[in-house]
Amino acid sequence: MKPTLDRGIAAAVFGLAIACVPAMGQEPKKGPDEGLKVGFLPVGKILFLGNSITLHGPAPDIGWTGDWGMAASAREKDYVHRLLDRITKEAGGVPKTMIRNIADLERKQTDFNISETLKDELAFEADVVILAIGENAPSPKTDEARKRFADTLRELLAQLARHGHPKVFVRSEFWPDAEKDRLLKQACDDAGGVFVDLGKIAADPKNSARSERQIEHAGVAGHPGDKGMSAIADELWAAMKKAGEAKR
Repeated sequence: MKPTLDRGIAAAVFGLAIACVPAMGQEPKKGPDEGLKVGFLPVGKILFLGNSITLHGPAPDIGWTGDWGMAASAREKDYVHRLLDRITKEAGGVPKTMIRNIADLERKQTDFNISETLKDELAFEADVVILAIGENAPSPKTDEARKRFADTLRELLAQLARHGHPKVFVRSEFWPDAEKDRLLKQACDDAGGVFVDLGKIAADPKNSARSERQIEHAGVAGHPGDKGMSAIADELWAAMKKAGEAKR
């Protein structure tokens, strides 16, 4: 049985910046959004759109006290912050970042008002969008359900494309569903994004948090642990590096 996902989630936005004084003879670090790139890929502003694997606020009733990607043992160990650490080191500066849980879109799908609910995220006009959704959506068993899921994805990707023309990376689900993953890939391909297949990660039970520590709540335990989060970041980073090898 697949784990139960998000409960009582709030949106979170993180603006990251570092100020430093360079030592004599050293190049100063670039500030946020100051021409940051991974290869040819601009990474000054990065938007993460996901579900509890991306961000989940404290939920003591299920034994979760973190305010980051469930179920990493610390903020810096979830896939978002592992990926941001690599980007920062490669680009020589800290990107501006927004991290948003959009589990409601997964559940409501075409009943979710993207332009209104994600007004701030669209206005951010990110250079890169990491889209990590799907797990909260029911598996589509009918043509109507498949169309509804596909239409939701297409509309979201179209809205993002109209705001900053970002490079979009769409990952497959951590708990695989062949039909949803197929629709995610198709929508991503149609929008000119990069699809990141997590199939090998999902197939390894050692990537779940329950394999690393005792967690009473089955839903929390089934989320990626530190090893799983690191593996997700590895796949996304490899895709970003590859995308950065070609001029846009």
